[in-house]
Order: sequence, then structure tokens, then C-alpha cells
Amino acid sequence: MLTSRTFLKRTRAGAVVKVVREHYLREDIPCGAAACRLCPPRPAGTGRGLEAQPSGAASSLCPGPHYLLPDTNLLLHQIDILEDPVIKNVIVLQTVLQEVRNRSAPVYKRIRDVIQNPEKHFYSFTNEHHRETYIQQEQGESSNDRNDRAIRVAVKWYSEHLKKIEDEEKIQVIFLTNDRTNKEKALEEGITAYTCEEYIKSLIANPDLVDRLACVSDEGKEIESGKIIFPEHIPLSKLQQGIKSGVYLQGTYRASRDNYLEATVWVHGDAEENKEIIIQGLKHLNRAVHEDIVAVELLAKDEWVAPSSVILQDDGQNEDDIENEEEKENILKTSVNKDMLRPTGKVVGIIKRNWRPFCGMLSKSQIKEARRHLFTPADRRIPRIRIETRQADTLEGQRIIVAIDGWPRNSRYPNGHFVKNLGSAGDKETETEVLLLEHDVPHQPFSQGVLSFLPKMPWSITEQDMKYREDLRHLYVCSVDPPGCTDIDDALHCREVENGNIEVGVHIADVSHFIRPGNALDEESAKRGTTVYLCEKRIDMVPELLSSNLCSLRSNVDRLAFSCIWEMNHKAEILKTRFTKSIINSKASLTYAEAQMRIDSTTMNDDITTSLRGLNKLAKILKKKRIDNGALTLSSPEVRFHMDSETHDPIDLQAKELKETNSMVEEFMLLANVSVAQKIYEEFPEFALLRKHPAPPPSNYDILVKAAKSKNLEIKTDSAKALAESLDKAESPEFPYLNTLLRILTTRCMMQAVYFCSGMDNDFHHYGLASPIYTHFTSPIRRYADIIVHRLLAVAIGADSTYPELTDKHKLADMCKNLNYRHKMAQYAQRASVAFHTQLFFKSKGIVNEDAYILFVRKNAVVVLIPKYGLEGTVFFEEKGKPTPRLDYNNEVPSLTVEDTTLHVFDKVKVNIMLDASNIQHQKIRMVLVEPKIVENDVPANLSTEISSKNEPEKKKKKLQK
Repeated sequence: MLTSRTFLKRTRAGAVVKVVREHYLREDIPCGAAACRLCPPRPAGTGRGLEAQPSGAASSLCPGPHYLLPDTNLLLHQIDILEDPVIKNVIVLQTVLQEVRNRSAPVYKRIRDVIQNPEKHFYSFTNEHHRETYIQQEQGESSNDRNDRAIRVAVKWYSEHLKKIEDEEKIQVIFLTNDRTNKEKALEEGITAYTCEEYIKSLIANPDLVDRLACVSDEGKEIESGKIIFPEHIPLSKLQQGIKSGVYLQGTYRASRDNYLEATVWVHGDAEENKEIIIQGLKHLNRAVHEDIVAVELLAKDEWVAPSSVILQDDGQNEDDIENEEEKENILKTSVNKDMLRPTGKVVGIIKRNWRPFCGMLSKSQIKEARRHLFTPADRRIPRIRIETRQADTLEGQRIIVAIDGWPRNSRYPNGHFVKNLGSAGDKETETEVLLLEHDVPHQPFSQGVLSFLPKMPWSITEQDMKYREDLRHLYVCSVDPPGCTDIDDALHCREVENGNIEVGVHIADVSHFIRPGNALDEESAKRGTTVYLCEKRIDMVPELLSSNLCSLRSNVDRLAFSCIWEMNHKAEILKTRFTKSIINSKASLTYAEAQMRIDSTTMNDDITTSLRGLNKLAKILKKKRIDNGALTLSSPEVRFHMDSETHDPIDLQAKELKETNSMVEEFMLLANVSVAQKIYEEFPEFALLRKHPAPPPSNYDILVKAAKSKNLEIKTDSAKALAESLDKAESPEFPYLNTLLRILTTRCMMQAVYFCSGMDNDFHHYGLASPIYTHFTSPIRRYADIIVHRLLAVAIGADSTYPELTDKHKLADMCKNLNYRHKMAQYAQRASVAFHTQLFFKSKGIVNEDAYILFVRKNAVVVLIPKYGLEGTVFFEEKGKPTPRLDYNNEVPSLTVEDTTLHVFDKVKVNIMLDASNIQHQKIRMVLVEPKIVENDVPANLSTEISSKNEPEKKKKKLQK
């Protein structure tokens, strides 16, 4: 059956066309109830169906068996309740699903996952195509009112339909809605309807479920205090008009880690001016939360400010104490040089909330038996959240997840609700779970749907696999990797050919052979984007069968590869390049140290060792060429943990040592990436997936130039080549470590390298490598970008056929956006893991005395680096209950004078290191400055330090005292 609607529509050209919309209706759509014999079987994808006799939670409001049917707003706001194992037998209407899909992609995905969970008995009912439940919009009726009516019609139909089931006890349908008008209309129509709160409070055996209710009551009633703290947000329609006309600017809100009263908004679009806007002060921040999309109004130029050098942490004072906030805001407003002023604005409205569930802990409540509590997120960029819970005693000392529900104007903090308890703070498993959740790292086990696309074992190479593939098993190929590496995705060979030239091959695991476009395995790998390496575990991008076995280029087994082979002369000049799918058999899996030992040995002259020596010789020439072209050699402190084999606790911590062989492998990987980038761009000028590294804006280098100048050195920053050359010259015979410090500081000035689609960008240049074009080809086991590059290259050489999505630059651009995000999050998660294991290491060490160097100076602190451990920390010049020493900050030199002692960037100091576990949520490494001694009223001041949870200087700072 079908209904049709005809209407006239005027085109842009002015012509009038007749449009006919057909809507098909059916009589054979099943209700989903297991006991129903009137309906046909359920179609796939609608859920397992509803139980014959619902056996969910016992309710005092409806003691008999019942199904639940929520409306759209309830599903959007109370998804945490619906996901709880207690809630079963829920009918999700097509009307509701469509609205949710339009309004929130994350909630839509979550409800689809719940529908697919067989234990939950959720059923998706296609009411919009069912003859008895479809309704048309009436004249003058809004879409919203029509949808509400459609939901009520479906509830009534279900109630009547279920009465026809011949069963001992009738099943009732309960309509759940938090919309007062909708509920009143439902009751008038004889429908049993409750608010979510009414129903959840009626579940006698599950009182804790009340904690998971989202606060969605009227804004004014959310807290007792009626005092308005924040300006009103401008409605979305007016914001959009204002953005169009240029009155407001749209951008991404980024809260500061250092200072809770400051944020920046990165403006969307191409305009270079005002790319970054500073927001300062509580009222101007106006309830925006990190990563929200906001509308900003620029302030007059005489109100512009400079980025604050003060470190301020929200210490959770009484939320009515707004005067205290205003006092702190005055601290920010110190006189600064005019050229340090930046465009400054205020948040006038929210375009899109990017709230996610947040990990953290309950703040200790001063009031016994209180139900309202403040929750402190682990991420300092997120404000505290007020929640109501009866489980405060149980949750003390636990890591929990909380979701934000709303932020009224009269509340210092947003309102939220409890979602889940993760476990005890400080416990290794719990903390690892927290850092994975906080950095949005997908880490659930691979589903059966994904695993079903893996090759069946035992696996062997077939004749079909050898099609378009070259047999290179005779070559002396070997891999060189860190110790314990099981996901070996690259191997090398080098040999002299008959004409006296040298053949060099880079062989990369052919992961794209096993992961075919568009299946569940491919989609999961694309979503994960990258493998994440934590200190003692690895979160794989692809299942272990591929990452550690079939794709890993282990020694003495046949493996499928994608090879890039050059013919070079002895000056490392490329004469020919060719690409081929291949089959190889690696003759050795070596560590960097083992490869180095072979190269240095005077007695070893076997084929593998000869190959390594050839590679090493060419790599040195290639590296010199790169550096002569202006490539940067930067430095960052990296640490290696030695774990106890039984407890898996760190027992030793040292800075990573790089060998010549590290550089050897790196040079050939870089060369392969450049060669492949040229090939795929030549073949697909619009659809190549490339990687670029933008040049930093000149202002980024201010800190580096000033720091070098303070040591009578000049750093030129007008080009990468000038920078590289001046870094090479920046040597000090009496201070050999100075050059490393300058290179570490240079790393901090850099922009992030990003993936992009060649058809959507004009600037391809890779600043750090001084290369006009670059991509990622050499690590497909751990990076999804490389899999796409392999697919493009395979088509380019005729080893595979193309497919539509490969030549859709908009889809490729969206993919690059996800890959850039996943790559950044993986880096942050890795740093957080290092910070946590560093704390575990110092927990058992007591106090350790070490040399350190000052990296940055702030108005009230200095950031130090401890080379032995690759650690950074911030030394603060105040302690609670102690007088603050006299501080004099000089931004030009840069230096900080504490009492009569002046501390400069790069000064060598001595610190005592210990673990401070007084704050269980934000445990930190504290340091006490030993040398130089700061004398304050003839008494040495006790200067303490904290280590950031991301092993960066920007976190875990103490409150600035007045």
C-alpha cells in the first residue's frame, strides 16, 4: 500500500515543477513480541525482539509484565539509563530513531549498539511504514507535534495489539516521556505514561539507578541560589545570522590547562587574521566547555589582552564566592607590552556542545549525608560538575564516569549525573582504563563481526595470492626493530648489482591484502586509525592474528609484502625506482643493538651483515643530503621503563638511547614515503592521501630566539634551512647539553603534522623534513593512513582495481580528519601512560637527587627538565600557609628573580624528586629545589614542583596564592 503527496515547487530558475512524494505502507511489519502469533517473523537488524514474559526490574508503579516505549527527548538525554543492564524490553520507534539520528550521532550509535545486544531485548519498530501506525502531518501542525502524536498513536496500537495475545497475564506498554504536554495528552488518551524519574524511582530493587538520571528540569529550578552568574546565550538562529554577517565568529573552544580563567577559540575558515582569539574571565568564558563549537564576539581593541603567564587552578571554592573569582581575574590583568596583545573576545552562544562522558573523582563533601556533590574531572580543562548521588561513601576513592546534562546561568558549575564506577584510584588497571577513555582510544575487544573477516587458519599463500606479485624470497632481507617488537611492518635489503650500482629494497607488510575495502574489519581499522603504545600494553589497530602473525615480517617465514626498490649509485643518487607487490622471506629479525653490533664487528662478513653495512653507508649520505636541504634534527626527551617480570611495576627508568641503526632505518623509511608520495600524486592528483607539516608562524619562535639570545647565541627562523643551520652552530664548549635543550625547545615551537587529501589543499610542503611532498607508506600494521596509501599505490601499478570511495575526495578528507584526531589522541595517551608509570617508579624510590635544566620561566614558576629521566616538572614559588617570596619576571631575557636569586632559561639546577600522593586523583611528582638555594628572610624557601599527567609542563599546577 502507499500514500502519496503532491505539491508544487519553484526552482532557482523560476520554473514551477510538480513534486510527487510516495510513501509505502505495509501490513506485515511485526510487533517484535516473542509471544505474538499474529505477526510474521522479525526482520534482521531490528534487535533480538521482546521477551514473551518480560522479566526486567520490579516496579511499584506497574508490577505486572510490561514493555517500555520512550520518546525522542528521553532517549537523547537518558541514554545512560537505557544502557543499564536492568532496563530491558524496550520498543524503539522509527520516528524516535530518525530524530535521534538527526540530533546526535553519538547517541544514535549507542542506541543502535543496544538494539543489537541480544541480552537487552530492545526492538526497533518501523512505525512510519506500518499501515495502522503511520499518520500524516495536519495543517498548521509542527513537525515536532506531528512526531509526538505519531509516538502516541504507536503506543495505543501496541496496547490494543498486545491485548489480542492469548496469554495468562497481559503485557502492558508504558510510555516514558519527560515532556509535560506530551505526557498530559497521553494520559487524556488513556495511555499509561510516566516521566523517566517516576519510573526509575519505582524500581524497588535498584535504588542506585536514580544516580544515573540526567538533570533535565527547568533551568531556574536547578539550584536554590537565584543569583545570575553568566550572561544569557544568544539563540542559535540569531547566532547563525550574526556569523553570516560577520558580527560573530565561529570556532572551537579550547580551555587552558594552566589557567581555568582563560581559553582560546580557534576560528573556523580561511581568514588568517584573528585565527586565534583569547577569552579571559568567568563571564566571558560563559559556560563553554573544552572542544565545544562556540560563537564569539570580538572586544574593542582597547580591551585586548595578552596570553596570561600566570598559572591558576580552580581549587573548588564555595560557588557563591564570585568576588574571589573577580580578584583572581584582576591578577591576570597585568600591564604588558603592546605587541603582546592578541585579539580578545567573549563567548556569546554555543553552536554545538561536544560533551562526552568524563572520568574523575568525587570531591570530598564537607557536609555529612549530603546528596549533592562536586565531581572533579581528571582532565583539568573540564570544569567541576555537580551531581546528585546517594552512593558518595561507596564512591570515595573511586574513579567514576560522569556525564554533563546542562549548565544554567545561575550555577557556577554544570549539572551532571553519575554513569559508571571504574574502580579504585591508583590501581593500574583502573588508571589505564581512565587514560584510554579520557583520550577516546577505542579499546574494546574486536567484535565477532570484525573477526569473521580474518583469514581462516591454518593460512598459506595460494596461487591466487601470487597473481601480480614478484617472488623475492631469494633476497637477504632483514628487519631492524626495538626489542620485543612483534608487529614488524618493515624490512630492508641491499646488494650490489651486475653494473656496479646498488639495489636497495624497502619491504612493507601487505596489510591491504588482508583488509578489503568496506567490510567490518576495514571499518573498525579506519575508526581506530592507529595502534596505541602504552608502557606495558599495546592497543592494536588490527586484530592480533594480523598484527603479530600473518602481516608481521618475522624471520624464516614467507610473508606478503609491498616493495619499493631503488637502483642507486654509490653517492646514494636514485637512478630507477619501481614498486611491486612481493613475497619475501626475512633472513633475520634484529634489534637496533644487534644490527649495530654486526655493522661494528670486525669478524662478521655474512650476507646480512654486508647488506646492513651497505645500508648504513648509504643512509649517512642520504641524511647529510636531507640536512643540507634544510631538514630539521630535533630532540625530545623519551624514556624507557624496565618492568618487573612478575608485578609489571617499573623498576628502572632511563632516557632512551638512539643508535646509528635507528637513523639507518629511519632514512630508508623516509625515502620510501617520499617515493610513494610522488607516485600516487602523479597517478591520482586529486585523491592522493598525503602528509604535510606546516611552517610555524614566526611568533611561535619568540621563546626560542629569546632563550638563545640570553646565552649570546643567534637562532634564525626565516626558513627551515636557516633554522637548521643556526641550531647546528649553537654550540657552547663549556655547556655541551645546551644544543640538545635548544632542539627540545624548537620541537615545542612546531606545528602538528597532518594528513590531507591532495585535491583539497594547495600546500603540500613538509617543513620538518624539508620535502616538497610526503606520505605514510611504511607502517600499515599500525596506521590506517598507510593502508589507504597501499591501495592507491596498488591501483597505480595495476596490482589491484580501484573502488568508488578511493576517488571521493570529500570522504578522503573526512577520513583524514579522523586520522589526525586519532593520531593526536594516541600521542597524548602514550604520554599519560609514561607519566603514570613514572609515578609508580618514584613511589618505591623515596627521595631522589638529580640534575635539571630550566626550560621555561613563568611569572610564578619555572619549568625544569631532568635529562636522566626525560621528565618535565614545574617548580612553584609559593606554598599554602607560607609567605610568597618576592618575584620579578622578565619576559624579554627570559628570567625570574626570586628574592635575590635570578633563574634564567637553560640554567642548571639540582632538585630532589619524590611522589606526592596527598591528592589521590592528581598524584604528582614533587621536586624541591636544592641548588641554587633561595634565601627568604635568611631561611631557604621550599620550592616544590609537580609533573604533568601528560609528562608536559602545562599540567598539575598548584593554586596561585594572592
